[in-house]
Amino acid sequence: MFGLMPREDKFFDLFEVQAANNVTAAKLFFDMVQSWSLEPERFRRLQEIEHESDITTHEVYDKLNRSFITPFDREDIHELASELDDVVDLVQSIATRMQLFHIEKTTPELVALSETLWNATEAVLKAVTGLRDPGKTRRVLDYCIEINRLENAGDRLLENAIGKLFHGTPDALQVIKWKEIYEGIEIAIDKCEDVANIIESILVKQA
Repeated sequence: MFGLMPREDKFFDLFEVQAANNVTAAKLFFDMVQSWSLEPERFRRLQEIEHESDITTHEVYDKLNRSFITPFDREDIHELASELDDVVDLVQSIATRMQLFHIEKTTPELVALSETLWNATEAVLKAVTGLRDPGKTRRVLDYCIEINRLENAGDRLLENAIGKLFHGTPDALQVIKWKEIYEGIEIAIDKCEDVANIIESILVKQA
């Protein structure tokens, strides 16, 4: 009987919206750090994206509470939605922190980290989009491998950025500010890897 009941495939649509919001936020942040300005318009746009993502995340939770048949484990659905939401939260938080810190110019290290985050969100979107098609399992796993590679690249970029911060006799306040900014972006990249790990776990359970 249960095999004849329809699954609630709307979850896939919502996951794709979340992942697309992450790409939009990461791309906007990358554009911001390439041509840095404290003008409020782009900060407001990031806040709007973050708000839209929160709405979508709550929609996932609401649908999870009301659905009898789900495309995969309920715990995985909740965790995937939560981790996807964390990415845009972190991007918006770091942008706001830079605004509060009155950052006057960015660094090549931040540009490189931001580009890596953007690339990771693109790979996440591709992996999430492939989740609805059982025939794309191998391709989805390839995207997960790419996300892991980007996370490793982010680790190396962070190490280089922190090392440069402490070179010579740096200003302590600037070190504190930039260390928090760099680490925040790297955590967002880590979140992309967390999403990839959840997706891999889902595929293993469905195999």
